[in-house]
Amino acid sequence: MKILKNKLFIKGIVYDAIGMATVAIPFIGPFLDLLWAPYAAKKMKEMYPGKKGKIASVIVFIEEILPITDVIPTFTLMYFYTHVWSKAEQPRVIEVESY
Repeated sequence: MKILKNKLFIKGIVYDAIGMATVAIPFIGPFLDLLWAPYAAKKMKEMYPGKKGKIASVIVFIEEILPITDVIPTFTLMYFYTHVWSKAEQPRVIEVESY
């Protein structure tokens, strides 16, 4: 389970970096956001299924489509919300080595 969490974290950082990179491209960047926003929303929904994922996909779409808000790391914040700040009791896994 820890490996899956790390993959989500790395994917989230990569997607946030791509979303932030469009700010650095003058004149073309805002037009790239028109393409990136629906794709980012789709990826957010795939990464986090359920009600949380649907809400997060709407938020990431709005964040990417609006100007100047591209610097908000939405994917990373969603990871922390889901896996670090969550109040839900996480199942405890005990690893046993066999010889």
